[in-house]
Amino acid sequence: MPNKRVYYGGQAVIEGVMIRGPKTMAIACRRPDGGIATRQETLGGVYSGVVRRIPFLRGVIVLWETLALGMRALMWSSSVQLGEEEEDPGGSMWVMVVVSLLIVGGIFFAGPLLLADLLHDLLGSDLAVVAVEGLIRLGVIVGYMAAIGLMPDIRRVYQYHGAEHKSIHALEAGDPLEPEYVQRHPTAHVRCGTSFLLTVVVVSVFVFAAVGNPDLWLRVVSRIVLIPAIASIAYELIRLGGAFASNPVTKVLMWPNLALQSITTKPPDDEQVEVALRALKDMLAAEERADQATPVAAGAEAAAEASPSD
Repeated sequence: MPNKRVYYGGQAVIEGVMIRGPKTMAIACRRPDGGIATRQETLGGVYSGVVRRIPFLRGVIVLWETLALGMRALMWSSSVQLGEEEEDPGGSMWVMVVVSLLIVGGIFFAGPLLLADLLHDLLGSDLAVVAVEGLIRLGVIVGYMAAIGLMPDIRRVYQYHGAEHKSIHALEAGDPLEPEYVQRHPTAHVRCGTSFLLTVVVVSVFVFAAVGNPDLWLRVVSRIVLIPAIASIAYELIRLGGAFASNPVTKVLMWPNLALQSITTKPPDDEQVEVALRALKDMLAAEERADQATPVAAGAEAAAEASPSD
């Protein structure tokens, strides 16, 4: 439909790629024997309902699904490498999601606050402390992504991340979905989860500055409970940047986000691109079947963005 605007996104997993559409998601992974394992799922409820299109509220939903769907895809891809691709993660996935939230909240939000607070007397300014806190948070995130990228297995995940971005670029450009054409595109994309993380850091500085300087325990609590609000604002900014990606001002503002992706995306080989394209094509086919089953009114807008773990 000419008036229907769809943003596709995805995530790199172990030896593969997950691609998310408005109603479905598809995963493709390279098996140890060289074949490609695939899996498709129809998404319902909060993942594809009307609530997901409400500005700001949708950012909270995307944050949750990034963890839930991303963790599910990661666990399935790891089972493929063990020859158990039909395994259902079940309750263990939810345990990992909760643990992930606690780790994110503790290390990336509360931790930098505690470190920056030690410098309060030296800096002599609440705003300066918040700014330093943001710099520490950025350093932790960048250092973590760079450090794990030194591991061969994670570097391959970063290559699949690049393959996912190249494939989405080719789709959005209307190019043939073949490795020869896909490889011509860049590995960076404005709607990347890495860009999302940097935007979260910038937004958090303004939000935490507005909180002020209450007792330390209240500031620690604020860093945790305000994560959804910060994620919502960051999501809308990333979405806005994607909508006006060709604007010269947007290009300047988004340049740091794209530059940071040099850490988390690496040039893929043709076999990795082949896996990404398999996931993309499976998702597109599943979306077509879903649209035929439940037609969407002309002019409706659907969105599916890349996850922070991209």
